[in-house]
Amino acid sequence: MNERDLDVHRSEAAVTTALRADVREGLTATQKWLPSKWFYDARGSELFERITRVPEYYPTRAEREVLEGESAAIAVATGAHTLVELGSGSSEKTRLLLDALTDWAELRTFVPLDVSETALADATRVIAAAYPRLEVRGVVGDFTEHLGLLPGSPPRLVAFLGGTIGNFLPAERAKFLRSVRDVLQEGEWLLLGTDLVKDQDRLVRAYDDAAGVTAEFNRNVLRVVNERLGADFRPELFDHVSYWDAENEWIEMRLRAREGMRVRVPGADLEVEFTEGEHIRTEISAKFRPEGVAAELADAGLALRRWWTDRRGLFGVSLAQAVRMIE
Repeated sequence: MNERDLDVHRSEAAVTTALRADVREGLTATQKWLPSKWFYDARGSELFERITRVPEYYPTRAEREVLEGESAAIAVATGAHTLVELGSGSSEKTRLLLDALTDWAELRTFVPLDVSETALADATRVIAAAYPRLEVRGVVGDFTEHLGLLPGSPPRLVAFLGGTIGNFLPAERAKFLRSVRDVLQEGEWLLLGTDLVKDQDRLVRAYDDAAGVTAEFNRNVLRVVNERLGADFRPELFDHVSYWDAENEWIEMRLRAREGMRVRVPGADLEVEFTEGEHIRTEISAKFRPEGVAAELADAGLALRRWWTDRRGLFGVSLAQAVRMIE
């Protein structure tokens, strides 16, 4: 594995430019916000891996249960020659798919896409060593911008796992799913992980673990802004808040200022006032119902072919196929 095995479509300068734009827009809004994608520097990625192991956080374990039981069926159904993983995450889940597609299909190429060049280089190096017959081609980019640049021969299977689809607002989800459909040829596949609506207590605890790992993960977005834009946020002065929005059927994560303060962000040419108790929304995590998933896929030109859940019905995994759109 070497640098030539990475396609870099987003430089560090471009990442900083995008963060600057988001900070200016989000922190000058009436209700302040920052996008959840900025959690994930190296420290944020490590914190998220810790979150997946805390007792309260069920989605990773539930999704893994599905993939352990159904990866062979996914491989047989798709016959994929290329696996594309958006937001390259848990190598354990990735390996379940790679093993099945190697055994039950004719997988030739693995294409993980992630915004972090360093993390992606490390991950692809490990996978390339474990699967020496596989072409591993990492793509450094944003899956909301660079889908059309993905390499690999058809038929392709695009995997978007972990429930990350829930971080999009409904209009953003529709746009994203249509962008996936636009890059797929008719007959190619999307494997999608979706967390399901369930009792409020279980949902809230999953995003506010007793060990405080999620709280540190939430505050990490402020550390990213400090590091990249020279801001002087004091993350310890913000409390982690999570709650269930029953009307929208999503969890919201927020950071609440413990006191009034002024924060300088030189890299965005910005000074921001916070009153005591003021919130920054940092994430939504929408939860889904099976019929809603099918409808959103269909609206994007993706026909639901298979649907699985874990034994407790906590998490859904859908396999959808690109079909001809009727205008």
